[in-house]
Amino acid sequence: MQKTIKFSDQQSVLDLFGPRDIFLRQLQDVFDIRLIARGDTMMLRGRREDVEACFDVVSKMQRLVENREELSRRVVADLIESSSASGTGEAGDSGDGVSLKRRCSGKQLVPRSEGQAAYMKEIASNDIVFCIGPAGTGKTYLAVAVALDYLKKGDLNRIILCRPAVEAGENLGYLPGDLRSKVNPYLRPLYDALHDFMPREAVEEYIANDLIEILPLAFVRGRTLDRAFIILDEAQNCTVGQMKTFLTRLGGSAKLVVTGDITQVDLPHEEQSGLIDVQGRLEGIEGITFVKLDERDIVRHRLVKRIVSAYQRGTGP
Repeated sequence: MQKTIKFSDQQSVLDLFGPRDIFLRQLQDVFDIRLIARGDTMMLRGRREDVEACFDVVSKMQRLVENREELSRRVVADLIESSSASGTGEAGDSGDGVSLKRRCSGKQLVPRSEGQAAYMKEIASNDIVFCIGPAGTGKTYLAVAVALDYLKKGDLNRIILCRPAVEAGENLGYLPGDLRSKVNPYLRPLYDALHDFMPREAVEEYIANDLIEILPLAFVRGRTLDRAFIILDEAQNCTVGQMKTFLTRLGGSAKLVVTGDITQVDLPHEEQSGLIDVQGRLEGIEGITFVKLDERDIVRHRLVKRIVSAYQRGTGP
């Protein structure tokens, strides 16, 4: 399906796209469509429900632009939320106002277990959330989805994704290539999660524009992380000192999710896991919550649940 919108002049089209096309990307992240500008005309192409919903939002944005009213990511997000797409469920909603439509596949992402639903609710309600559970429970995947939702709505300005590069240790300098190529193998799962929600070129553009930052844990030292949604993945491989350093980087307007599996600690035996240690130190503090997932929340291959259960028993079947 195709729809066309006529503007008063070409500048109005550029204003609607926003600086560096930021509002255009915001629309394309939610609606599975193509927006094509030719002079003072904009065309929307895609599935009927997406085109009609986006047309409704763009028409409202057009009125604001031509009335010389200011657009912002927050304004655009509010228009999207109130559009007809919200009524159809096309944008996806977790039940707590979290829009989780998967941009690359058009599928709707919803929690697939009670534990996952509780996890997402705790993220919405707390500034710091620790999620501990076995592989395959969606710890990182859901955190990335919610982070992208916060970014698209303009609630926070950027996403910061961190992981300890435990195996590299002090030997990063001996690996071939520049710094990015040295640490990328340890950060690959974070890229994979992003690519499941956004096209590869969009991920690269967000990174180039500093809307998404992916970095090893060691690179956070000395920084203040503010107006950001921060995810620390594989936190079981943080030492106690690293965990303290990381948690004290949090700015006044940030949200933090820490994920890990305390059964898969790769630290040397003499080092205690910061994720294990932090539970006794911070549990009970208002604004900080701990979510525990288990094999019932595993959403990978059906055999993964049995594998996890077998290892938890410590013996064979």
